[in-house]
Amino acid sequence: MHVLIVKTSSMGDVLHSLPALTDAMQAIPGIRFDWVVEENFAQIPGWHPAVDNVLPVAIRRWRKHWFGSQQREERVLFKRELQSRQYDIVIDAQGLIKSAALVTRLSKGIKHGLDSRSAREPFASWWYDKRHEVSKQQHAVERTRELFAKSLGYEKPQTQGDYAIAGHFSAETAHPSAPYLVFLHATTRDNKHWPEDHWRELIGLLQSCHLRIKLPWGAEHEHQRAQRLASGFDHVEVLPKLTLQAVAQQLAGAHAVVSVDTGLSHLTAALDRPNITLYGPTDPGLIGGYGKNQQALIAPGRDLAQLPAQTVVEKLQAVLAENTQ
Repeated sequence: MHVLIVKTSSMGDVLHSLPALTDAMQAIPGIRFDWVVEENFAQIPGWHPAVDNVLPVAIRRWRKHWFGSQQREERVLFKRELQSRQYDIVIDAQGLIKSAALVTRLSKGIKHGLDSRSAREPFASWWYDKRHEVSKQQHAVERTRELFAKSLGYEKPQTQGDYAIAGHFSAETAHPSAPYLVFLHATTRDNKHWPEDHWRELIGLLQSCHLRIKLPWGAEHEHQRAQRLASGFDHVEVLPKLTLQAVAQQLAGAHAVVSVDTGLSHLTAALDRPNITLYGPTDPGLIGGYGKNQQALIAPGRDLAQLPAQTVVEKLQAVLAENTQ
Protein backbone atom coordinates (compact mmCIF):
# COMPACT_ATOMS: atom_id res chain seq x y z
CA MET A 1 0.00 0.00 0.00
CA HIS A 2 1.26 3.46 -0.96
CA VAL A 3 -0.09 6.40 1.06
CA LEU A 4 0.33 10.15 0.68
CA ILE A 5 0.38 12.25 3.87
CA VAL A 6 -0.51 15.92 3.75
CA LYS A 7 0.87 17.53 6.91
CA THR A 8 2.68 20.68 5.99
CA SER A 9 3.43 22.57 9.23
CA SER A 10 4.33 23.55 11.93
CA MET A 11 7.41 21.72 13.22
CA GLY A 12 5.53 20.41 16.24
CA ASP A 13 2.57 19.28 14.13
CA VAL A 14 4.84 17.46 11.69
CA LEU A 15 6.66 15.68 14.52
CA HIS A 16 3.39 14.81 16.22
CA SER A 17 2.36 12.87 13.09
CA LEU A 18 5.32 10.45 13.19
CA PRO A 19 3.90 7.96 15.74
CA ALA A 20 0.92 7.40 13.46
CA LEU A 21 3.27 6.19 10.73
CA THR A 22 4.89 3.78 13.17
CA ASP A 23 1.46 2.37 14.09
CA ALA A 24 0.59 1.90 10.43
CA MET A 25 3.95 0.30 9.62
CA GLN A 26 3.41 -2.25 12.38
CA ALA A 27 -0.24 -2.93 11.45
CA ILE A 28 0.15 -3.16 7.66
CA PRO A 29 3.32 -4.93 6.47
CA GLY A 30 4.92 -3.26 3.47
CA ILE A 31 3.06 0.06 3.75
CA ARG A 32 5.03 3.03 2.41
CA PHE A 33 4.46 6.76 2.64
CA ASP A 34 5.13 9.91 0.68
CA TRP A 35 4.72 13.20 2.54
CA VAL A 36 3.86 16.76 1.51
CA VAL A 37 5.48 19.17 3.99
CA GLU A 38 6.55 22.81 4.13
CA GLU A 39 10.05 23.29 2.73
CA ASN A 40 11.48 24.44 6.10
CA PHE A 41 10.60 21.08 7.68
CA ALA A 42 11.41 18.85 4.70
CA GLN A 43 14.23 17.06 6.53
CA ILE A 44 11.92 15.61 9.20
CA PRO A 45 9.75 13.04 7.35
CA GLY A 46 12.77 11.33 5.80
CA TRP A 47 14.05 10.40 9.25
CA HIS A 48 11.17 7.90 9.59
CA PRO A 49 11.83 4.43 8.16
CA ALA A 50 8.41 4.17 6.46
CA VAL A 51 8.80 7.32 4.32
CA ASP A 52 9.99 7.02 0.74
CA ASN A 53 9.54 10.44 -0.87
CA VAL A 54 9.26 13.93 0.63
CA LEU A 55 7.44 16.54 -1.47
CA PRO A 56 8.37 20.01 -0.23
CA VAL A 57 5.73 22.71 -0.61
CA ALA A 58 6.14 26.46 -0.03
CA ILE A 59 2.63 27.71 0.73
CA ARG A 60 3.92 30.08 3.41
CA ARG A 61 6.41 31.67 1.02
CA TRP A 62 4.09 31.63 -2.00
CA ARG A 63 1.37 33.52 -0.17
CA LYS A 64 3.66 36.56 0.12
CA HIS A 65 3.85 36.92 -3.69
CA TRP A 66 1.16 34.56 -4.95
CA PHE A 67 1.09 35.93 -8.51
CA GLY A 68 4.86 36.30 -8.98
CA SER A 69 6.31 34.46 -11.96
CA GLN A 70 8.71 32.39 -9.85
CA GLN A 71 5.91 31.40 -7.46
CA ARG A 72 3.62 30.38 -10.33
CA GLU A 73 6.37 28.27 -11.87
CA GLU A 74 7.10 26.57 -8.54
CA ARG A 75 3.40 25.76 -8.09
CA VAL A 76 3.23 24.23 -11.58
CA LEU A 77 6.26 22.05 -10.84
CA PHE A 78 4.88 21.00 -7.47
CA LYS A 79 1.51 20.07 -9.00
CA ARG A 80 3.27 18.04 -11.69
CA GLU A 81 5.27 16.11 -9.11
CA LEU A 82 2.24 15.62 -6.85
CA GLN A 83 0.14 14.21 -9.68
CA SER A 84 2.89 11.97 -11.05
CA ARG A 85 1.88 9.21 -8.63
CA GLN A 86 -1.36 7.36 -8.00
CA TYR A 87 -1.85 6.65 -4.28
CA ASP A 88 -4.04 4.03 -2.67
CA ILE A 89 -5.01 6.53 0.04
CA VAL A 90 -4.34 10.20 0.70
CA ILE A 91 -4.55 11.33 4.34
CA ASP A 92 -4.90 15.05 5.03
CA ALA A 93 -3.74 15.28 8.64
CA GLN A 94 -3.63 19.09 8.57
CA GLY A 95 -7.38 19.74 8.65
CA LEU A 96 -7.07 23.22 7.14
CA ILE A 97 -8.64 24.73 4.04
CA LYS A 98 -5.23 25.61 2.58
CA SER A 99 -3.98 22.02 2.79
CA ALA A 100 -7.24 20.55 1.51
CA ALA A 101 -7.78 22.99 -1.36
CA LEU A 102 -4.18 23.52 -2.48
CA VAL A 103 -2.74 20.04 -1.98
CA THR A 104 -5.16 17.24 -1.09
CA ARG A 105 -7.68 18.17 -3.79
CA LEU A 106 -4.99 17.91 -6.48
CA SER A 107 -3.58 14.54 -5.41
CA LYS A 108 -4.55 11.20 -6.93
CA GLY A 109 -6.11 8.72 -4.53
CA ILE A 110 -9.02 8.21 -2.15
CA LYS A 111 -8.89 11.22 0.14
CA HIS A 112 -9.34 10.82 3.90
CA GLY A 113 -9.49 13.50 6.56
CA LEU A 114 -11.24 14.80 9.64
CA ASP A 115 -14.96 15.48 9.52
CA SER A 116 -16.38 18.97 10.02
CA ARG A 117 -16.74 18.49 13.79
CA SER A 118 -13.14 17.35 14.19
CA ALA A 119 -11.11 19.56 11.84
CA ARG A 120 -9.66 22.89 12.92
CA GLU A 121 -11.34 24.44 9.88
CA PRO A 122 -14.63 22.58 9.24
CA PHE A 123 -14.86 23.54 5.55
CA ALA A 124 -11.67 21.57 4.87
CA SER A 125 -13.73 18.37 5.06
CA TRP A 126 -15.49 19.27 1.78
CA TRP A 127 -12.47 18.04 -0.18
CA TYR A 128 -12.34 14.55 1.36
CA ASP A 129 -13.93 11.36 0.03
CA LYS A 130 -13.91 9.77 3.50
CA ARG A 131 -14.42 11.79 6.68
CA HIS A 132 -13.61 10.59 10.19
CA GLU A 133 -14.72 11.82 13.58
CA VAL A 134 -11.81 12.19 16.02
CA SER A 135 -12.28 13.69 19.46
CA LYS A 136 -10.52 16.99 20.09
CA GLN A 137 -10.19 16.15 23.80
CA GLN A 138 -6.94 14.21 23.45
CA HIS A 139 -3.32 15.00 22.70
CA ALA A 140 -2.48 15.96 19.11
CA VAL A 141 -0.37 12.80 18.74
CA GLU A 142 -3.30 10.60 19.72
CA ARG A 143 -5.66 12.48 17.39
CA THR A 144 -3.40 11.80 14.43
CA ARG A 145 -2.90 8.17 15.44
CA GLU A 146 -6.68 7.74 15.54
CA LEU A 147 -7.14 9.43 12.15
CA PHE A 148 -4.59 7.09 10.56
CA ALA A 149 -6.13 4.02 12.18
CA LYS A 150 -9.60 4.91 10.89
CA SER A 151 -8.31 5.84 7.45
CA LEU A 152 -6.22 2.68 7.03
CA GLY A 153 -8.54 0.24 8.80
CA TYR A 154 -6.74 -1.00 11.92
CA GLU A 155 -7.24 -0.62 15.66
CA LYS A 156 -5.25 2.20 17.23
CA PRO A 157 -2.73 0.73 19.70
CA GLN A 158 -3.28 1.59 23.36
CA THR A 159 0.46 1.86 24.02
CA GLN A 160 2.35 5.16 23.92
CA GLY A 161 3.18 6.29 20.41
CA ASP A 162 6.67 5.72 19.01
CA TYR A 163 8.21 8.44 16.81
CA ALA A 164 10.75 5.91 15.45
CA ILE A 165 13.36 8.53 14.54
CA ALA A 166 15.82 8.32 17.46
CA GLY A 167 17.60 5.43 15.76
CA HIS A 168 18.35 7.64 12.77
CA PHE A 169 20.79 9.59 14.94
CA SER A 170 22.04 6.84 17.25
CA ALA A 171 25.31 6.14 15.42
CA GLU A 172 26.42 9.77 15.57
CA THR A 173 25.51 10.24 19.24
CA ALA A 174 26.35 6.89 20.85
CA HIS A 175 29.58 8.17 22.38
CA PRO A 176 29.64 11.93 22.91
CA SER A 177 33.10 13.25 23.84
CA ALA A 178 31.80 14.77 27.10
CA PRO A 179 28.39 14.93 28.79
CA TYR A 180 26.40 18.04 27.99
CA LEU A 181 23.03 19.76 28.30
CA VAL A 182 21.21 21.73 25.62
CA PHE A 183 19.24 24.86 26.51
CA LEU A 184 16.56 25.82 23.97
CA HIS A 185 16.16 29.48 24.82
CA ALA A 186 14.51 30.77 21.61
CA THR A 187 10.83 30.85 20.71
CA THR A 188 8.54 32.94 18.54
CA ARG A 189 6.37 34.80 21.05
CA ASP A 190 7.72 37.26 23.60
CA ASN A 191 5.48 35.96 26.39
CA LYS A 192 6.85 32.43 25.90
CA HIS A 193 10.42 33.54 26.67
CA TRP A 194 12.03 32.84 30.03
CA PRO A 195 13.89 36.01 31.10
CA GLU A 196 17.59 36.16 30.26
CA ASP A 197 18.61 36.81 33.86
CA HIS A 198 16.80 33.60 34.85
CA TRP A 199 18.73 31.64 32.20
CA ARG A 200 22.02 33.11 33.43
CA GLU A 201 21.17 32.26 37.02
CA LEU A 202 20.41 28.69 35.98
CA ILE A 203 23.73 28.49 34.10
CA GLY A 204 25.56 29.77 37.17
CA LEU A 205 23.88 27.27 39.48
CA LEU A 206 25.07 24.44 37.22
CA GLN A 207 28.75 25.41 37.18
CA SER A 208 29.67 22.78 39.74
CA CYS A 209 27.94 19.93 37.88
CA HIS A 210 30.75 19.41 35.35
CA LEU A 211 28.33 19.46 32.42
CA ARG A 212 28.83 21.58 29.36
CA ILE A 213 25.85 23.61 28.18
CA LYS A 214 25.18 24.08 24.47
CA LEU A 215 23.08 26.93 23.08
CA PRO A 216 21.67 26.54 19.55
CA TRP A 217 20.07 29.41 17.63
CA GLY A 218 18.42 30.17 14.31
CA ALA A 219 17.91 33.88 13.61
CA GLU A 220 20.52 36.53 14.34
CA HIS A 221 18.62 37.99 17.31
CA GLU A 222 18.66 34.50 18.85
CA HIS A 223 22.41 34.35 18.23
CA GLN A 224 22.84 37.62 20.11
CA ARG A 225 20.77 36.28 23.02
CA ALA A 226 22.85 33.10 23.14
CA GLN A 227 26.04 35.16 23.32
CA ARG A 228 24.64 37.23 26.18
CA LEU A 229 23.64 34.09 28.07
CA ALA A 230 27.08 32.54 27.61
CA SER A 231 29.10 35.65 28.49
CA GLY A 232 31.52 34.98 31.35
CA PHE A 233 30.82 31.23 31.61
CA ASP A 234 33.53 28.79 30.49
CA HIS A 235 31.16 25.80 30.54
CA VAL A 236 28.75 27.29 27.96
CA GLU A 237 29.14 26.90 24.19
CA VAL A 238 27.26 28.95 21.64
CA LEU A 239 26.85 26.60 18.69
CA PRO A 240 27.35 27.77 15.10
CA LYS A 241 24.29 28.13 12.90
CA LEU A 242 23.14 24.59 12.18
CA THR A 243 20.77 22.79 9.86
CA LEU A 244 17.77 21.10 11.44
CA GLN A 245 19.51 17.76 10.97
CA ALA A 246 22.58 19.02 12.84
CA VAL A 247 20.47 20.48 15.65
CA ALA A 248 18.74 17.10 15.97
CA GLN A 249 22.13 15.42 16.29
CA GLN A 250 23.06 17.78 19.13
CA LEU A 251 19.76 17.11 20.90
CA ALA A 252 20.04 13.36 20.42
CA GLY A 253 23.39 13.28 22.25
CA ALA A 254 22.36 15.49 25.18
CA HIS A 255 22.09 14.19 28.73
CA ALA A 256 19.04 16.42 29.13
CA VAL A 257 17.41 19.51 27.65
CA VAL A 258 15.79 22.57 29.18
CA SER A 259 13.52 24.41 26.78
CA VAL A 260 10.85 27.01 26.37
CA ASP A 261 7.72 26.15 24.38
CA THR A 262 9.18 25.80 20.87
CA GLY A 263 9.24 23.38 17.96
CA LEU A 264 12.68 22.11 18.98
CA SER A 265 11.22 21.03 22.31
CA HIS A 266 8.93 18.67 20.38
CA LEU A 267 11.96 17.45 18.42
CA THR A 268 13.66 16.66 21.73
CA ALA A 269 10.65 14.57 22.74
CA ALA A 270 10.69 12.78 19.39
CA LEU A 271 14.33 11.88 19.98
CA ASP A 272 13.49 10.36 23.40
CA ARG A 273 15.75 12.77 25.30
CA PRO A 274 14.90 13.91 28.84
CA ASN A 275 13.39 17.38 28.55
CA ILE A 276 12.06 20.02 30.93
CA THR A 277 9.80 22.47 29.11
CA LEU A 278 8.99 25.81 30.72
CA TYR A 279 5.41 26.92 30.07
CA GLY A 280 3.92 30.36 30.60
CA PRO A 281 0.73 31.35 28.75
CA THR A 282 0.42 28.14 26.70
CA ASP A 283 -1.27 25.01 28.02
CA PRO A 284 0.76 21.81 27.58
CA GLY A 285 -2.29 19.58 28.01
CA LEU A 286 -3.19 18.77 24.38
CA ILE A 287 -0.13 19.99 22.49
CA GLY A 288 2.74 19.74 24.99
CA GLY A 289 5.72 17.39 25.03
CA TYR A 290 4.70 13.81 24.23
CA GLY A 291 7.07 10.95 24.85
CA LYS A 292 9.52 9.50 27.31
CA ASN A 293 10.91 11.63 30.15
CA GLN A 294 9.03 14.80 29.19
CA GLN A 295 8.51 17.16 32.14
CA ALA A 296 6.41 20.34 32.14
CA LEU A 297 7.08 23.23 34.52
CA ILE A 298 4.17 25.66 34.48
CA ALA A 299 4.97 29.17 35.69
CA PRO A 300 2.94 30.62 38.59
CA GLY A 301 0.18 32.79 37.20
CA ARG A 302 1.26 31.70 33.70
CA ASP A 303 4.01 34.35 33.88
CA LEU A 304 7.44 32.92 33.09
CA ALA A 305 9.14 35.73 34.98
CA GLN A 306 7.66 34.14 38.12
CA LEU A 307 9.35 30.78 37.51
CA PRO A 308 12.63 30.86 39.51
CA ALA A 309 15.87 29.30 38.32
CA GLN A 310 16.15 27.30 41.56
CA THR A 311 12.93 25.44 40.72
CA VAL A 312 14.33 24.51 37.32
CA VAL A 313 17.63 23.35 38.86
CA GLU A 314 15.82 21.07 41.30
CA LYS A 315 13.71 19.55 38.53
CA LEU A 316 16.78 19.13 36.29
CA GLN A 317 18.79 17.44 39.05
CA ALA A 318 15.93 14.98 39.60
CA VAL A 319 15.74 14.24 35.86
CA LEU A 320 19.50 13.71 35.61
CA ALA A 321 19.52 11.44 38.68
CA GLU A 322 16.67 9.36 37.27
CA ASN A 323 18.36 8.91 33.89
CA THR A 324 21.81 7.98 35.23
CA GLN A 325 20.64 5.18 37.51
